[in-house]
Amino acid sequence: MTVPALAIQNLTKSYDGKPAVNDISFAIQPGEIFGLLGPNGAGKSTTINMIGGVTRIDSGNIEIFGHDNRREYRTTRSTVGVMHQEIVIDNFFTIDQALKFHAGYYGVRDDPAWRNILIERLGLSEHLHKVMIKLSGGLKRRFMIAKALIHKPRLLILDEPTAGVDVELRLTLWDFVREINRQGTTILLTTHYLEEAQQMCGRIAIMNHGNLIALEETTALLQRLGTQSVLARLAMPLEHLPAALHEYHAELTESGTQINLVLSPGQTSGDLLHTLCQLGLELVDLETRRASLEEVFLQITRQAGSSGGETP
Repeated sequence: MTVPALAIQNLTKSYDGKPAVNDISFAIQPGEIFGLLGPNGAGKSTTINMIGGVTRIDSGNIEIFGHDNRREYRTTRSTVGVMHQEIVIDNFFTIDQALKFHAGYYGVRDDPAWRNILIERLGLSEHLHKVMIKLSGGLKRRFMIAKALIHKPRLLILDEPTAGVDVELRLTLWDFVREINRQGTTILLTTHYLEEAQQMCGRIAIMNHGNLIALEETTALLQRLGTQSVLARLAMPLEHLPAALHEYHAELTESGTQINLVLSPGQTSGDLLHTLCQLGLELVDLETRRASLEEVFLQITRQAGSSGGETP
C-alpha cells in the first residue's frame, strides 16, 4: 500500500477560542498536484503553517510520507518546501548569498547544479547580486519559489504563488511546476486564480470557515455540481417563451431570436434539443458552455455558508 505524501487526520486549530481549522482530514498521494481552495479566512494558510511546522497543532495529526511532523520534525521539515503567501525575505543578503546557504537550514548540502537550474528557470540570473530590498514584488516571489525548492523537497507547498506576478512569469512558473511534478515532486497548491486550479489540479479540497466542505476529483466535481449554459439561436423570432422551457431557466433576448438556457446536473443537451424540436423551433445554432470551477466554487461556499458549513 502506498504511503500518502501527506495525511491529515482530525486537524484542529483555534485562536482565542475561535476555530481557524475545524477537525479536517484528507490525504494527498505521491505525485499528485492537489488544490486546497477557499475564500479569505477559510483556514488554508493556517493548515499550511501546521504542515510546515511553524504553527502549533491543537489536536489531530499530520504525517508526511509516513513521518509524524511533530515527533519526526527534522525528517519532515527537510521533506517539505513551503512558499508562503506572505513575502518573507532577508534584506541583508543578495539572492546568490541566500540561495547558497538556505539548503543548510534543512541539513542538506548545497547543490550548485540544482541551484543554477532554479536560478535559470525562474529568471533570476540577472538579479543574483541584488539585495532583497531592491527587488520588485514579482522577483521576490520568484526568489521565494527558488528558496522553497533549494533543498529538493518531495512535497512542495505553494501558497498563492502567482499573486501579484505578471502573465509571463505565471506561465513560466506553471510549466516549471508541471516539470518537477513529472519528476516526482508532489504539489499542494492554494490559489485564488481558480482557472489555474482547474487546469493544474487532479483533485481539490475546498475549505470555508475552517471546515472542509468538498473533497473530490476536479472533473467529477464539475460534472456533479456544474451547470451548463446553452445559447440557442433561432431562425424566426419568438414573442414569448414556451412554458416547456421554464424548467431550463430560459430567458428570451429582446430580439426574440436568442434563448439563454441552463442545464442543471442531470439534464443533457440532447434532452434540450429534443424539447426544442418538439416545440417546432427552427435552430440556426446551438452553443454550449460548461460551468467553470470558479462558478462551482461560489455555489459550494454559498451553500456551506447558508447551511452552517455542511458539505453539499
